[in-house]
Amino acid sequence: MGDNGPVDHGPEDLDQAAAVFASVRPRLFGIAYRMLGSSTEAEDLVQDVWVRWQTCDRSTVADPGAYLATATTRLAINALQSARVRRETYIGPWLPEPVDTSADPHLGAERGEALSFAVLLLLERLSPTERAAYVLREAFDYPYRQIADIIQTTEAAVRQLVSRARKHLVSERRAPVTGAEQRRLLTAFVAAARVGDLAALEEILAADVISYSDGGGAVRASRFPVVGAFRVAKYLRAFADRFWAGVEVEWANVNGQTAALLRRDGEVFTVLTVNASDQGIDQVLWMMNPAKITAARPA
Repeated sequence: MGDNGPVDHGPEDLDQAAAVFASVRPRLFGIAYRMLGSSTEAEDLVQDVWVRWQTCDRSTVADPGAYLATATTRLAINALQSARVRRETYIGPWLPEPVDTSADPHLGAERGEALSFAVLLLLERLSPTERAAYVLREAFDYPYRQIADIIQTTEAAVRQLVSRARKHLVSERRAPVTGAEQRRLLTAFVAAARVGDLAALEEILAADVISYSDGGGAVRASRFPVVGAFRVAKYLRAFADRFWAGVEVEWANVNGQTAALLRRDGEVFTVLTVNASDQGIDQVLWMMNPAKITAARPA
């Protein structure tokens, strides 16, 4: 990547470097977030790239955007390898960190691909290089040749990685409903869950629905997924009185889909959303770990 160690730069040169970096920063964050599923880790990683950019010999860099995207992707591949080890010891289900997409619906990309929770959860099952190839191609439309340079493999290998990732996502996922239908189902779900209405819940839940609660051991949350329409409905009814007391609901655009920000005493304590297909709600995601929900609130 043309990096020959620290170089002393004058203030004008650093201003120029900062301007170049700022222009591509949304894209770098978008790559890092899709790779890691964590806005906190993505912010840290982009900061590392900025430090590298300040200290490298920029006179040898022909294409700053390509250089920075390469640095971001390679660091993300390394970070993902160590993140996997941490997630194995995570308390309860691990869910991606929700991010507010009301201002930037595509989060730094040309399209909103690989941003929805359903896809991010499936990407967790890919190898880090498969995930990188898929993200760069599907969300950012990088040419196969450039992706090959970034992840240090052949163009043919990249095509195979992307193809394998696409097949995996298609085979594991039902066709999602429209944004308007997802919003309708989430609204109906919140209304029924608040009062513990078993019949209304069973009507909108897919037979094999899974409810995931990510508390990370920091708050009270189910440490195991709850599976099946009847069991999920009964589970929701069991804690409806306690959980929903004094809760205000605010609707938000999170990861390109509608989510409910649940507030108690003015503080957001849960980000709740659903993923759905023509069979109803397939997944209910309760994101409750306080350390992971700060980026979901609209700025």
